Order: sequence, then structure tokens, then C-alpha cells
Amino acid sequence: MEIMHTDKAPAAVGPYSQAVKTGNLLFCSGQIGLNPATGEMVGTTVAEQAKQVMENVKRMPVQHLTML
Repeated sequence: MEIMHTDKAPAAVGPYSQAVKTGNLLFCSGQIGLNPATGEMVGTTVAEQAKQVMENVKRMPVQHLTML
């Protein structure tokens, strides 16, 4: 199990990890649509915020995240 961290995605809020990798699985819970540069919430719709969440997850330093 590997705790993942990157400055390219928003920091975890509270006593959490940005993500945890175990084998070929990546566990990301509690992700919200924050802009990593500003710390501000992106957009006003679920679609805009979900898109930002996926962009943030893509920034995790994990090779072969081709499913995203």
C-alpha cells in the first residue's frame, strides 16, 4: 500500500490522504472540485465540479492511469 501525494492536486482536507494505491488499484475518496492553484471551488454545476475532480485525480503520481 502506498499513500499518494502531489502538489499538483488540492491537498487533503483534514486527516486524509489524497489517494492510496495498492497493487493496480487507486482509492480516492472525498474528492471535491477544487482548483489546486487557488484552492477555490470550480464551477457551479455538478458537471463542472466533476470534471475538475477528474483532472485532479489525473494529477496523482501514478503511472498507467489510462482508465481516466
